Amino acid sequence: MIDEARYARAVDRYDLCVIGGGPAGVAGAIRAADLGKRVALVDVGPLGGAGIFEGALSSKTLWHLAADYTRARRCDRGYDGRALTCDWQAVRGEVAAACTEAQSLLTRQLAALAGAIDRVTGRATFVARDTIEAGGRRVTAERFLIAVGSTPRVPPNLAVDGARVVTSDHIEHVPELPRRLAIIGAGVVGCEYATVFAHLGHTQVELFDRQPRILPFEDQDVSAVVAHRFAAIGVHVHKSAKIESVTVIGDEAEVAWTDDAGVRQTRRYDRVLVATGRVPATAGLGLDLAGVAVEQGGGITVDGTRTRAPHVWAAGDVTPDLMLANLAELEARHAVEDMYGLDPPAIIHEAQSAIYFLSPEVAAVGLNEQMAKAKGIRYRAAVVSNALNRRNLAMRSTVGFVKLLARPDGRLLGLRVVGPQAGTCIQGVALLIGQGGTLDAVERCVHPHPAVTEGVLEAARLLLGTSLYKPEAMAGLCHIVHG
Repeated sequence: MIDEARYARAVDRYDLCVIGGGPAGVAGAIRAADLGKRVALVDVGPLGGAGIFEGALSSKTLWHLAADYTRARRCDRGYDGRALTCDWQAVRGEVAAACTEAQSLLTRQLAALAGAIDRVTGRATFVARDTIEAGGRRVTAERFLIAVGSTPRVPPNLAVDGARVVTSDHIEHVPELPRRLAIIGAGVVGCEYATVFAHLGHTQVELFDRQPRILPFEDQDVSAVVAHRFAAIGVHVHKSAKIESVTVIGDEAEVAWTDDAGVRQTRRYDRVLVATGRVPATAGLGLDLAGVAVEQGGGITVDGTRTRAPHVWAAGDVTPDLMLANLAELEARHAVEDMYGLDPPAIIHEAQSAIYFLSPEVAAVGLNEQMAKAKGIRYRAAVVSNALNRRNLAMRSTVGFVKLLARPDGRLLGLRVVGPQAGTCIQGVALLIGQGGTLDAVERCVHPHPAVTEGVLEAARLLLGTSLYKPEAMAGLCHIVHG
């Protein structure tokens, strides 16, 4: 039987308890400290979560290193780098160094806020409406922010052993580059790792997806460019493939699937990466004791960032919206400002931007054509090939295009950029979409020259009828679509 008096003395009391030490959790804790609150930051570790390890930073570091390697090995630019070799262990060391550097910055910042933020290491579980237990401690707080992130989703018919059959939690730690790699799932994560291992030049990569094309959430022209490039770098895509089983046999894993013609196939690989999405990591939190409603897929029911429990907010991958590190941080800041009466403006999800680290790079903000059609929104879209951009000509890399969408009255709807440095092109349009901006605002912006962002400018001018390039003269290089 619990000794209530002893229990009351043992409990640590805070203004806010933040559960999760990833991008959302750290941002929320520090914002609360800004407001003079005493905060408990509870996480199972490592500090930084998937925003650093086995996620946003580690995979992007690996992508950059692989891209540098494949670029250096080219022989069509006046030099021949084909004799270059890859040391996988050294590459892994560079990835680890980047993650350690990023984590040390967080550790340094939290140390400076030690009087306002206490870090509690352990897996949190609610034991009462306003109390959690973690790491042998009990913490009670007036308010809570749930920011525990997500974990890889594994279909029930696939058994992950962490060695031959792996998820994104394991693939960056394999001891040697696989000779044959199967990737199940052709969304952003699957396509990203397909790019990495193909670029490192030692791995035969096969990508399996149940959809008829990769990146099905993007327009056909975007996925077509990526698919064409994948074929060029040696990634074989199995479209409309239904995975039946994955079986570890000795030092190999055998994949059995039904192909797009309905024929059963089997093949063996050194590793199989299961990249079928992510799910909120809410299991085992005891959220019912706090009065927090959880949806069937594990996501927390929210209105903005508020849950159905008046003392609990949620941010990041645990909410049923986009799983992006930048959005997670934004939601956490919004949640803290909301809970302490700052009345923050609503988050405009239509203005959230993303980069897909593929070959070629893809950047996105707002609506694409298929999204606009699904919402019944009329639009005009300008498509401008990178072959018209002088920065791309200078880089000797003209694959891809810019596509800008706007309503008939000129209000901006969305932007897609496919090609090198795509991520540098979208922030201006993201800002304008959030402000209800128009094509005129894009056209009035003076861009540096030569720059890849000039493709966005030319797309706006194309819709305004003022472009240097006319579709009738530049057939195949620029055009306008009405939807």
